[in-house]
Amino acid sequence: MALHLIKLAVGVEDVAQLRKLQKERRRERGRSVFYTRHMPRRREEILDGGSIYWVIKGYIRVRQRILGFIPVAEDDGERYCLVRYDPKLVETVWQPKRAFQGWRYLLPKDAPADRPARASKEDKLPVAMAEELRALGLL
Repeated sequence: MALHLIKLAVGVEDVAQLRKLQKERRRERGRSVFYTRHMPRRREEILDGGSIYWVIKGYIRVRQRILGFIPVAEDDGERYCLVRYDPKLVETVWQPKRAFQGWRYLLPKDAPADRPARASKEDKLPVAMAEELRALGLL
């Protein structure tokens, strides 16, 4: 079973803004990647079908399939890792998640399910209302 990563989408208000931001970065970088300081040690497990789950405004809301890891070393010796991901955003069932730094591993049993395709058209509640209903356990 694939292992996943989870990361905060800092400063992002919603999935539409994440989509727009990633499109701009893809244009700049020529590929869909994000930077991280450390190469995941469990990368083989992640590459076996794992995804990056994005936390937006306190909720896991969307995921993208991880395609690879590219180690990079700068001329000054600084090392980091590029994480390549599929540009397709797959919305998930919202799941609350507290803030943390960097990325973390996410076990499959802890990952939220993908949102049914028909659900995204049926329940277009305002974000603030949806968050309040979820906090009350009503959604």
